[in-house]
Amino acid sequence: MELSVHFLGTAGSVPTPHRALSATLVQRGGDRFLVDCGEGTQRQLIRIGIGINQISHILLTHLHADHYLGVPGMMKTWQLWGRQAPVAIYGPKGLLDFLDVLKRLIGKVDYPVTWHELAPSGEIPFDDFQIVGVHTQHKISSLGYMLVEDVRPGRFDPAKATQLGVTPGPDFGKLQHGESIPVGDRIVRPEDVMGPTRGSRKLVFTGDTRPCASVIEASRDADLLVHDATFTGEAQQRAEQTMHSTGAEAAGVGKAADVKVLALTHSSFRHHPREILAEARTVFERVILPNDFDRLVIPLPEKGEAYLVKSEFN
Repeated sequence: MELSVHFLGTAGSVPTPHRALSATLVQRGGDRFLVDCGEGTQRQLIRIGIGINQISHILLTHLHADHYLGVPGMMKTWQLWGRQAPVAIYGPKGLLDFLDVLKRLIGKVDYPVTWHELAPSGEIPFDDFQIVGVHTQHKISSLGYMLVEDVRPGRFDPAKATQLGVTPGPDFGKLQHGESIPVGDRIVRPEDVMGPTRGSRKLVFTGDTRPCASVIEASRDADLLVHDATFTGEAQQRAEQTMHSTGAEAAGVGKAADVKVLALTHSSFRHHPREILAEARTVFERVILPNDFDRLVIPLPEKGEAYLVKSEFN
């Protein structure tokens, strides 16, 4: 199952000629959802040829304008294109109180839209993975998101099953789906013919936040942590005042959680991104600072390490 993260907007608060406002597209097989939707997000999606009609969920980390102002435009485009598929929009506590403002901006749409406040540790279930809310620390109510896949069963050994007297066909399928079956005067159990369970993948997205223990805990051994890295250490006081993180602080979170890849985002125009990245790498080595339109591919554990596909637009 392909799992990839498209970095659509990586600027902090103010767009630059090369970085748009906050937006990240997560694609897992046929599932597509946005983490934040800053102004201009739909143009970013169109530019790289991603079908925006296939987005089913928008996950807002908080209600600062640079993280949600793309939602009204996106929803109006869906209306003009005759969308019929439902859309679910999630956010932290306070989202439902804000709906009066958003609905006036959006106007009437003819496709189903649902709005949900998600608490830390609250879950959004899918068939074989889930999205879980993560407590973060920002100036207003905020929420991170963790995508975690179900543990995968081990590989089925058809030779072993045949040796135990199982007839190829439906009984093979039953064993692979966790069902024991009778064979003569004995019972063959799934663990008799299945290998060890195989690893799954975990991604964490913080939105804007100070470093905090809840993010470290959620991110332990994660395949990817996308963390706020707005400032360098020279602006430490401003980072604390505005409840953002420096590159070094984000790297400290990644190191404490022992993540496989730490991606820094929301970089301020006050600093060159390479300064933030260089600072972070003095603390933790497995760090990247993606440009807009870069894509990180996260293979299944047995297929190798994550790799960054640089955009042709950069």
